Amino acid sequence: MATSLGASSPNCNLKSPFTGMRVPRIAVVGYQHAKFVTRRTIVECKESRIGKQLIEVPSNVTLTIDGQDLKVKGPLGELALTYPKEILLQRDDSGLRVRKSIETRRANQMHGLFRTLTDNMVVGVSKGFEKRLQLVGVGYRATIEGKDIVLSLGFSHPVRMTIPDGLQVKVEDNTRVIVGGFDKSAIGQFAASIRKWRPPEPYKGKGVKYADEIIRRKEGKAGKKK
Repeated sequence: MATSLGASSPNCNLKSPFTGMRVPRIAVVGYQHAKFVTRRTIVECKESRIGKQLIEVPSNVTLTIDGQDLKVKGPLGELALTYPKEILLQRDDSGLRVRKSIETRRANQMHGLFRTLTDNMVVGVSKGFEKRLQLVGVGYRATIEGKDIVLSLGFSHPVRMTIPDGLQVKVEDNTRVIVGGFDKSAIGQFAASIRKWRPPEPYKGKGVKYADEIIRRKEGKAGKKK
């Protein structure tokens, strides 16, 4: 609704004390506050296609479940993992299942992740994993000296890296490095540390790359046309 101040009608004029001209009076308009109604909606999260898959446990692998803690022991080693409150573990005769304890968005996100981490633990202690690296470049080579891997990558000095416990590193033909073990995350971390010293460049492809990595090549500067 509209109301005016100081006059009976909003259309009446006042005389300006500065110019002597009549100016229209300003009308003050007031608005009532709008009422907002909120509705609570329940978000139904679909079950993860990866999370609901069964984890097959070989006969040579032993599982120990203590609340939210899981220990996996196999012929290659032993691993442990602590699960968040949104995740439950169920063991039956057919294998191991990772389920959600509550229906929330975070639980749906954790479902597939921890199922994959659990499967990596079971496969790691029973079969193991490996990551392959390739050294590309003139004079690039790698050697194993005791518990260290020594890399010649074009620097003024060789790069020496200590091999972490639980990992096995082999070198083939001086240019192929194989990192193996039962902990997939540790293997990937050490392989990434080796690659970080000389990432492959896009012009000639020189550097340290993964064996299955595809380097997008760029065209160099074109020579002057004669």
